Amino acid sequence: MGKPDEALSVCLEAKELLYSNNIFHFDDLTLSTLQIVFQRLERLDLATSCYEYACTKYPNNLELMMGLFNCYVREYSYVKQQQTALRMYKTVGEERFLLWAVCSIQLQAYFSSGGEKLLAFAEALLKKHISSHSLHEPEALSLYVSILEQQAKYDAALEVLSGDLGSLMGREEDKLRLQGRLLTQACNYVAASEIYQKVLESCPDDWESFLHYLGCLLERDVKLPKPTTGEHTCSSCSVDSNKTSLSEEVESRLASALLFVQKLQKNDSSDSVRGPHLANIEIERQHRLSGNSTKFMEALVNYFHRFGHLSCSSSDVEIYLHMLSGDEITELLDTISRSFDASSVSVKALGLTITTFKVQELLGTLLSKSTTDLQRIAKGMVETFYKNLPLSRDLDPQESMHGEELLSMASNILVQLFWRTRNLGYLLEAVLVLEFGLTVRKHVWQYKITLVHLYSYLGALPLAHRWYVSLEVKNILLESVSHHILPQMLSSPFLQQTASLVKDYLRFMDDHLKESADLTCLAYRHRTYSKVIEFVQFKNRLQRSMQYLAVKSDSVILSLKQKSESLEEVESVLENVNHGEGLVDLSSEDNMKHLTFNEDLEARPWWTPTTSVNFLSEPIDESSTPACFRAEVCKHKSTEKDGPKMRDAERKCLVPQLVYLSMHGCVSSLRETEPNGSVSDITVGEMKTLLEKYARTIGYSMDDALSMILGISSGKKSMKDFAPDIVSWMSFAVFINAMNLWSNESVIPRTDPSSPSSWEIVDSLVKICIEEHLTDANRILTCPGNKIPLLVQMVTEPISWHLIIIQSCMRVVAPQGKKKKKSGPSLRPNMPQLQGIQRSVQCLIETLRSVQKWLSDQMSLEEQGLDILMSYLQGTGDEGPGQTFRVLEEKPAAHASELGDRIAQSLEAWSSTGVVRRIVGAEHEVLAEFKKMVDSKLKLLMSESACLSSVLH
Repeated sequence: MGKPDEALSVCLEAKELLYSNNIFHFDDLTLSTLQIVFQRLERLDLATSCYEYACTKYPNNLELMMGLFNCYVREYSYVKQQQTALRMYKTVGEERFLLWAVCSIQLQAYFSSGGEKLLAFAEALLKKHISSHSLHEPEALSLYVSILEQQAKYDAALEVLSGDLGSLMGREEDKLRLQGRLLTQACNYVAASEIYQKVLESCPDDWESFLHYLGCLLERDVKLPKPTTGEHTCSSCSVDSNKTSLSEEVESRLASALLFVQKLQKNDSSDSVRGPHLANIEIERQHRLSGNSTKFMEALVNYFHRFGHLSCSSSDVEIYLHMLSGDEITELLDTISRSFDASSVSVKALGLTITTFKVQELLGTLLSKSTTDLQRIAKGMVETFYKNLPLSRDLDPQESMHGEELLSMASNILVQLFWRTRNLGYLLEAVLVLEFGLTVRKHVWQYKITLVHLYSYLGALPLAHRWYVSLEVKNILLESVSHHILPQMLSSPFLQQTASLVKDYLRFMDDHLKESADLTCLAYRHRTYSKVIEFVQFKNRLQRSMQYLAVKSDSVILSLKQKSESLEEVESVLENVNHGEGLVDLSSEDNMKHLTFNEDLEARPWWTPTTSVNFLSEPIDESSTPACFRAEVCKHKSTEKDGPKMRDAERKCLVPQLVYLSMHGCVSSLRETEPNGSVSDITVGEMKTLLEKYARTIGYSMDDALSMILGISSGKKSMKDFAPDIVSWMSFAVFINAMNLWSNESVIPRTDPSSPSSWEIVDSLVKICIEEHLTDANRILTCPGNKIPLLVQMVTEPISWHLIIIQSCMRVVAPQGKKKKKSGPSLRPNMPQLQGIQRSVQCLIETLRSVQKWLSDQMSLEEQGLDILMSYLQGTGDEGPGQTFRVLEEKPAAHASELGDRIAQSLEAWSSTGVVRRIVGAEHEVLAEFKKMVDSKLKLLMSESACLSSVLH
């Protein structure tokens, strides 16, 4: 009912009754109810104390001890879990309680310093129990083996598995895999390879076991990408291409392995088992690395002959394709193309056509094609999709359509054409192709994600947000997928929608971290001890998420942006987060070191491999080879965690407290005399420490950062020196001014009376930055990748912080209503400071008016917007954009009778003009929302200006 205080009061009263001697019996139902409520109130300590007291009163009550154990699980108190579990084991002698204790010890080994010393104790406990009672659960055996494995006692673990206890493992293949792993770790490669061979005989498609098998033969790791690690890998760059010589013995083993794999191939003729055929390619790759292979190409060609019609075939062998030379690539593509009739309409021919295109896309050969060739290929892909639409006429709307990858690839080519030519028509065609695909089938998430990024780049953010919302991203996907929209929304004028996204993300994360311990309790109860470790590891990883830290600070900053025109509401926001102190603690060097990066970047379009990189905003390097481009993409992905993202997260954490300290430093500067002297040195020191840390996140020392600000504001340095952190630099200058107001010593040294004051430096900086970007910011309609997000950030961040400081000053100078103080000698206004504020207010008014005028000019052309954009699509002949657009316009009517009722009906709603009209409307919506924000700030500034005039005159 939303009455947490009353709930706490009732539960505390019940707790007192439990502690009194009037209760004859402790009711477990009452205790568990208290525990649930205390947990929801985030007072786990109170729930634990209730159970602790109950267990002292009734030391042999198993139900109470289990309740206490669960309390310790929820608090992640591994030592107390262990002690309580052992007490239960001693009381009733049940195997599960011993295993709970052992599992608690294992958690200490994983997550506590020095916990590994306890593993020998866990082993001794298990041995003693086994000698008297044996073990009876498969999970018990797995736990015992993992305890031995953690201590590197591989032989002992193998002995356990091969003994009577080994029969507890249900599936023989699982037992063999475990034995193979232990033998490999014990460096007994011959025995391990024999074990893995047995696994492959019964599970020929077990690719991981094959890699382990091959690793044993080579007596080293087979370096292939392992995407399950959670860290970013790039498949095109991960494969090991270093030449290695193989001994005769190893060559002999590989020859035997090849015969074994060929035998597996003969035993299975279906299209579902691809493992042995991929194994053949991997063995030939090892031969090629040693310089002894002539059959690597043959193995690849055979694989495509057998599986080329499957949609996964190209991704299966992607890592091997990157080892081919230019001539080999040409040969492979020719061989695949000759293996089928592209003109026939069949699922198999369509699959092989798509595979041919995919191989070209993966290898980057399209990068070297001429503009004319790319136009022809994109048009051909769309026509092939049309031609094969009848194959999907009887499919369920939820099923994937045959050939839907063609539209994604055509869109990618059109984006590449835009990158090369800067002709907006190609980008519009890329959008139309995907919108058309979603008209035919509305559930293709790949189309939606690409559209999110295309619309973001075009400045049509409302459409990007709409498609993202249609993905219905929930639960853990909020952690791994929200990077597709959140960065764009955070630099947009749509503060309410952004706040909703942030709220959904934080709600999931907070709820999961609160309730994840319940999953651990469930795993204990159901005796799945491997899941106990997994759940705790997962919770730790999420808790240390870089995105979680960043969004926590984004949430506060977003609230400050929304409330920046009301000082009382700003104070309320800051009070709710303890003035930002918690965020500053979270950004400590130790915490930042252990952050995890959980965002899945693989689904991002090729032109924006990470949240901070968009190739379309940069000129294309015509001399770049496909290999160089792949290497650049991989480099961006691998450095995403350690690059600007880390510094941005750290910097954002400092902002709320800097805003708070800036607000509360204004009082002393506006009075010529103060009864209690100036602001305390501790507070000044705190602000200075934060600003030094802030400067480091931009890559400068405090002194160098101050020098940079002075240089830019005086015109001696170029604005390019601020890139790409212009907004951060502006905010830094605003906070420096605030600190300068209430520090005994001027933070910015003034060489003579004519030197600019800190107010004037901020004014100059704001004016220069805004005006320069208004000059560069071309029309949103025809210049995608424009400067509007940057302008929005300038207005919503540094200017908002400056406005909050001005309001704080004005509240002291001209308090309203009952807060008005008596006048006296100690309360005379500091006139020079007031004049500085007045000049600053006037500067902000002039600057924001220039933004207002620019926005009005942009919005005035909305009516012509549709005609302007459609003109880009009206190309004639064989050159320029418009060819793919014409295919989209002509084909639906021509093929309607062959497509079936469902597809034909869906195409009736298709209108390319409607799509373009929506783009124009969305761009206008962005401008209108931004203008509303600017208008609001101007209204407040005009009010403050009038107030200042009355005080000064």
